Amino acid sequence: MIAQRPLSFAALFGAVLALSACSPKAEEQSTQVAASSDGSAAASSGSIKLLNVSYDVARDFYKEYNPLFIKAYQAKNPGAEISIQQSHGGSSKQALAVANGLQADVATMNQTSDIELLEKKGLVKAEWRTRLPDNAVPFTGTTVFLVRKGNPKQIRDWADLAKDNLQIVLANPKTSGNGRYAFLGAFGYALKTNNGDEAKAKEFTGKLLKNTPVLENGGRAATTTFTQRNIGDVLVTFENEANHVSRNLAPGQFEIVYPSYTILSESPVAVVDSVAGKKGSQAAAEEYLKYLWSEPAQELAAKFYMRPSNPAVLAKHKSEFPEMETFSPNQVFGSWEEIMKKYFADGGLFDQLAQKQ
Repeated sequence: MIAQRPLSFAALFGAVLALSACSPKAEEQSTQVAASSDGSAAASSGSIKLLNVSYDVARDFYKEYNPLFIKAYQAKNPGAEISIQQSHGGSSKQALAVANGLQADVATMNQTSDIELLEKKGLVKAEWRTRLPDNAVPFTGTTVFLVRKGNPKQIRDWADLAKDNLQIVLANPKTSGNGRYAFLGAFGYALKTNNGDEAKAKEFTGKLLKNTPVLENGGRAATTTFTQRNIGDVLVTFENEANHVSRNLAPGQFEIVYPSYTILSESPVAVVDSVAGKKGSQAAAEEYLKYLWSEPAQELAAKFYMRPSNPAVLAKHKSEFPEMETFSPNQVFGSWEEIMKKYFADGGLFDQLAQKQ
């Protein structure tokens, strides 16, 4: 149903975070962001500069969406000067950056809790869900598996990820919505197949983590590790990322496995009102997000294998999106606030299971 050991694990986890903080990619992103984070008012120069702070595997979509929007915006506002810059990384790391002062005009994340964080900080207005259609979710997705050509380890479902002698590549659930959906997808599958037995679900998910020796800091980093560094037997990632790799980046080298029961992922968006108001970019930022529901933008979402919220556009691309049985994380695990506290806060269930491995 789609709507949708030489090192201990803890030491290795810390090393991964430390390396990601000083990686060339992180430095490149900081340079890109600095150019648009001075907070100056757009209106004073007669031009508008928007900064879209987003999660990492959305970079390809927004790279094409931005010129599409600019063309439509300038047609509606002749003579207007507008430019858009992007910042991408693990969704929760990006939300924290905005909360800590990064001057984003809009936030386009892959988890509601990341927007809720900005709301709690007073950066996003409380009614952000009702200001846009579909509770401010322009497209959805699922979590799937990417395996090497021929599926040599015969991975068919979540249960296979607990096999011995299997190596899983996964984004870090502590910093990435991609990894968080993967963890909850595995746990939700285990709950269903074990009739709600939480102890057995913990046992299964612990075995899966045991097969995941390194956690990457974001979904795109996990993709690079799996596809370019040739590490691992299976990549657990978003459906759109798996399709982008198998169809566009490396056709014929990988295959997608759709699990029997998996998690629905949503990509909420919001104007960062406190920043846009100060910069004089509020109206343009609102238009930027509203245009995500236009037919051209929804078609573009389908092109990048994200499931459009527009039913008519989704129906046109039915062959691209197999029907799947999915579950909403909020229906199974509660609100995102409850999920974050129980599963991903320091000392939460993820930490407990990871430290046992």
